Amino acid sequence: MPGLLRGVARTAVISGTATAVSNRVSRRQAGRWAQQDSGQPAAAPASSAPAPAPAPEPAAAASMDTKISQLKELAQLKEQGVLSEAEFAAQKSRILAL
Repeated sequence: MPGLLRGVARTAVISGTATAVSNRVSRRQAGRWAQQDSGQPAAAPASSAPAPAPAPEPAAAASMDTKISQLKELAQLKEQGVLSEAEFAAQKSRILAL
């Protein structure tokens, strides 16, 4: 039974991470489409200076909130005994690296 719970917990953590990544990609793509719809060229000519990158503050804040919630869920799974210390450390480092 503990092996089953560990597998379910691992799947939940992975699917939560996949959902967060998918949402981020969707937001980024929507921003690109909005930029193209506004009439700005997709590729700037080589002679012009590159356009400044938009500030990543809102995405970073949303990403940090997602990371914090994932870490809290991970800590709960460790406290319940579903994850070992090594599994917890590995998943924590993976979340923080994203």
